[in-house]
Amino acid sequence: MDTPEPLLISRRELASLMDLDAYYGAAESAFRAHAEGRAAVPMPLHIVVEGGGFHAKGAYIDAGTDARFAAVKVNSNFPGNPSRGLATIQGAVLLYDATDGRLLAILDSMEITSKRTAAAGAVAAKHLARRGSSTIGICGCGEQGRAQLAAIARVLRIQRAWAWDADPTRAERFAGEMSRALRLAVTATREIAGADVIVTATSASEPFLRAVAPGTFIAAIGADNPHKSEIHPELMAAAKVVTDLTSQALAMGDLHHAPGVAVHAELGEILAGRKPGRESDAEIIVFDSTGVAIQDVAAAACAYQRAVGARDICLA
Repeated sequence: MDTPEPLLISRRELASLMDLDAYYGAAESAFRAHAEGRAAVPMPLHIVVEGGGFHAKGAYIDAGTDARFAAVKVNSNFPGNPSRGLATIQGAVLLYDATDGRLLAILDSMEITSKRTAAAGAVAAKHLARRGSSTIGICGCGEQGRAQLAAIARVLRIQRAWAWDADPTRAERFAGEMSRALRLAVTATREIAGADVIVTATSASEPFLRAVAPGTFIAAIGADNPHKSEIHPELMAAAKVVTDLTSQALAMGDLHHAPGVAVHAELGEILAGRKPGRESDAEIIVFDSTGVAIQDVAAAACAYQRAVGARDICLA
């Protein structure tokens, strides 16, 4: 019996199929599914080689109505690649039908990783930021900082943004580009501690955020391996900590560098109504985001379904 060929979905096609709202919906549904016991997430796999390494994440989601999906994402990370004219990170997501094992699609992983990570920050901000939050500080003015600002600006009424980077030139460039792209006042700065919402999306190996104002929501995005750290343990201890996946955050997130700090809840538990979110305007809340494979599965499944629909229309 012939098995249908899997779809090949490029980064360009993904950008045309999936907007930020689609990634937001996928992330929210993925976290809720995990909290309700409809998803499984094994620990990631790391393969270290000379000059770089490979990182694999996989998960399963029961999306209901007989729709069950599994996916494995493999990314390579070779820091010396820019000198070769290549991207530092490259990879693919393999999406499977979990009812019969068919390989449904092979998707570019970079578009999915960037946008689903930003969507997770937006989901957390919507549910955990103080009501009326209108200012945001972005630490780390790379691609993920841009994606986080765009995603969070869609769910909160952001009126002012500040951009901070270890390289002031990058912060200035970020401010100009994002001001135009979002029609929002974005200013390069050396101080972001007074913002209502703070996003840390850097590659820092030492914590740099130590103190913030009462009521701040922090989306800690950058610490996605055991060697990275952005939030000082003292700040973690003073905050209500919410994770995307606690077992993973303990192994590789900012929580990994703050032994003894209690976790209030996983984000999915809050979305499912099993744990409370923000309980006062004075609470400092840290969302320790390490990037969970259920986000990749949900986003890839959504993109696949949209691609099938688009291609059917083209063939009709």
